[in-house]
Amino acid sequence: MSFIQLGKSDIQISKIIMGTWQAGKQMWTGIEDSDSIEAIKVAYDNGITTFDTAELYGKGHSEQIIGKSLKNVRDKVVIATKVAPQNLSPQKIRSACERSLKNLHTDYIDLYQIHWPAGSFGSKKIPIEESLGEMTKLKKEGKIRSIGVSNFSLDQVKEALLYAEIDSVQSPYSILWRHIEKDIQSFCIENNITLLAYSSMAQGLLTGKFKKDHKFDKGDHRKSNILFSEKYFERSLDFISKIKPIAADLGMTLGGIAIYWVLTHENTAAIAGARNAKQSFVNANVLGCRLPHELMKELEALSSDIAEELIDQTIMWQ
Repeated sequence: MSFIQLGKSDIQISKIIMGTWQAGKQMWTGIEDSDSIEAIKVAYDNGITTFDTAELYGKGHSEQIIGKSLKNVRDKVVIATKVAPQNLSPQKIRSACERSLKNLHTDYIDLYQIHWPAGSFGSKKIPIEESLGEMTKLKKEGKIRSIGVSNFSLDQVKEALLYAEIDSVQSPYSILWRHIEKDIQSFCIENNITLLAYSSMAQGLLTGKFKKDHKFDKGDHRKSNILFSEKYFERSLDFISKIKPIAADLGMTLGGIAIYWVLTHENTAAIAGARNAKQSFVNANVLGCRLPHELMKELEALSSDIAEELIDQTIMWQ
């Protein structure tokens, strides 16, 4: 495993981060707590030290699963969680932080992030200086160690920097979804803000497990993902079919190649989810291979028609 510094903080994070949205169960199907716990433990045993969750993931259930799984190695891991957009007033941020601390079985959070900007999904538009002012107080009190933002535009990131030290920006980023390349990516690199790329495998699409006739189970949120829409789904599968022989020649999984591509970018860590121990093991060992730069450029060229059409899209779901 490789590690990078989180922004300007003194925190070192693993370049592959385990994402645990699925551990919350809500908006996913076929998830068992026992599988989630095993997947988290396998990730840790194979070098992943950084775990990302949010209070919105199953109304705190994902946080609880992380707390149970990692309580015996708490001092050896980095835990990142997020406060929901409806909880961005100072009083609600403090309450949300206390709930997360309890769920996570810890007395500090390594990285506390604003999940979505205030006003998202009908939430109240709390001034960012009020939210970040309270988060800075929590940092001074030792309840959190660093502050990040998620799903922010470049202008919103710049505004946030006026009121707090921001160590990370979490955004969707994959070989098919490259919106951050318009402006946020270069800004973060120039300002020593770490990029945390979520949906690095495009919510499983880039693993190659989906077929053209796939039907999502009721309650699976991925059916509203733009990449799974009629306009892009079959085109994405065509791209995947072109890289299958490349993956076979390299002895890698398609998902592994997708994660590796993200990690070739400066100052970037890839968030990768896993339903079970097998997926977790594969994700954790992606960096055991060394893929040529020319191959990465070839993959970009093969996917450029989709990526360029979606370059202005900031939200993955319809």
